[in-house]
Amino acid sequence: MDKYKKIISKFFSKKILVIGDIILDQHIVGSVSRISPEAPVPVVLQKEPATFSPGGAANVAYNLRSLGAKVTLVGRIGRDVEGKELLKGLKKLRISTRGVFVDAKIPTVLKTRILAQHQQVLRLDREKISFNENIKLSNKITGFLKSNLNSFDAVIISDYGKGLITRELVMRICSLAKKKKKIITVDPKVENFAYYRGVTAITPNKNEAENAIRNIKITESGQRKLRLNSDRLNTLADVVRAGKQLLSFMELESLMVTLGEQGMYVFEKGKKPIHIHTKAKDVFDVTGAGDTVIAVYTLGLTTGVSKLLAADLANYAAGIVIGKMGAVPITRAELIEATKTHI
Repeated sequence: MDKYKKIISKFFSKKILVIGDIILDQHIVGSVSRISPEAPVPVVLQKEPATFSPGGAANVAYNLRSLGAKVTLVGRIGRDVEGKELLKGLKKLRISTRGVFVDAKIPTVLKTRILAQHQQVLRLDREKISFNENIKLSNKITGFLKSNLNSFDAVIISDYGKGLITRELVMRICSLAKKKKKIITVDPKVENFAYYRGVTAITPNKNEAENAIRNIKITESGQRKLRLNSDRLNTLADVVRAGKQLLSFMELESLMVTLGEQGMYVFEKGKKPIHIHTKAKDVFDVTGAGDTVIAVYTLGLTTGVSKLLAADLANYAAGIVIGKMGAVPITRAELIEATKTHI
């Protein structure tokens, strides 16, 4: 059994907790043959009923489940039809929703994508975002963590900036997880980047890293400053300089900056940065690639392999999903097949 297949075979025994913004993705597929006489916009003739799939933190959970892990999702939904649709879909996928709480004050976050001729014509978002701490909800999540955290191998925080993830909640999550010596990985939102100091790993893409640098330079003061003259990552040398600074500033064990067609850069405390070249054959759609990367990277870490090897496996996974249309989870069979020629 080659090294990659051996790692992947261990995914079945892992239990992962995903905390974050739960989103319902709706896809409407149609065709365009004319422009509306009412406005200069295309008329999309819907071909089939709309389809629904887990999005946001729920898509991270979907990727983990598709790879064989046992997954519990923590977050909130609204008391509405979309929330019921999400719960039904998650239960069908055998993703535990014990940690999903209903909040009657907000609607379930809904992203509707309208596609025609294999291209996205329009995306319509429905959401109500508030970054004020919901003490009642935070207490419920904290209580759930206190009662259940022992049974998980790792915690993933999937921050889509929809209001669930606040500084206070992150502090609670990290405090509890660190006491239990659990792996904590984060797919961060730029505005909340500084919340995650001291976690195991953060996995921003290049744009997120640039915006995070900009945000940190504006909001942080005193002795803790990034020693960077620019927030632009135009070259790989820029990425290396910024990655080293972010790793140190955030007090991380590792930082993985994904670079699309250029692969990814892995930064690890006390080690030389490593550039992993992309495994993608074709780049068709990057939607959901970050969810796949953090799912595979986290699972890799739970098996005890090095951060570099876990990142390499995540890079194979990214190469697969960006060759698909939409946020489609990766399967164990696809991941094993992709690594066969690189034993």
